[in-house]
Amino acid sequence: MKINVVTIFPEMFAPTLEAGVVGRARRNGLVQVEVHDLREHTADKRRTVDDAPFGGGPGMVMAPGPFFAAVESLAPPPGSPIVLLSPQGQVFTQTHAERLAQEQTLTLLCGRYEGVDERVAQHLATMELSVGDYVVSGGEIPALLVIDAVTRLLPGAVGRGEEAVGDDSHTSGLLQHPQYTRPPEFRGYAVPEVLLSGDHAAIARWRREQSLRRTQQRRPDLLAAADLTAEERVLMREEG
Repeated sequence: MKINVVTIFPEMFAPTLEAGVVGRARRNGLVQVEVHDLREHTADKRRTVDDAPFGGGPGMVMAPGPFFAAVESLAPPPGSPIVLLSPQGQVFTQTHAERLAQEQTLTLLCGRYEGVDERVAQHLATMELSVGDYVVSGGEIPALLVIDAVTRLLPGAVGRGEEAVGDDSHTSGLLQHPQYTRPPEFRGYAVPEVLLSGDHAAIARWRREQSLRRTQQRRPDLLAAADLTAEERVLMREEG
């Protein structure tokens, strides 16, 4: 998979892209991430990427020209996703990550300042994504989040832990069950006995029940779309 990132702050990416799952996936040739400086695609000596908004108002707006020029220079395959990271976009979910992980090429556009000229969203990007209902200084950190979420879904990216990916929070539509490791007792706090029993069927039932209860308590909105049995739906109604 190839991921292109267009940004005015390319220096923000190197440390994260070299570490952890993403760094290993890059070294193993599973993903190629190229970061492109938007200022290299400007038309003036000052390398200007923004201008005052039409209609007045505070701040500056990122101009369309550099973004269009940058993407045209990259020549992504027709139909490949071009994502504008924006607080006005759809909230990025595991489902988005799974869909994007199926692509061969992904292009991420990082906005800044008061926003990006609407013509970029309407006529260049194929989708707008937000990482949450809050505002950050620019699209760089959201782009890193998307890169991480997508890369870890690529076959071989997480190594021996690949089986655990399907059990992650949100992958199944529910939050993950509680996790424990050694020692079995720490400062008087004990691990649930069922996890020490060796009874794999009982452990699976306990984990599923805990996952359901945790989702009910913390993210009840997820239950509406979750794949639950009739018995589990009755349990959730009783718990609710």
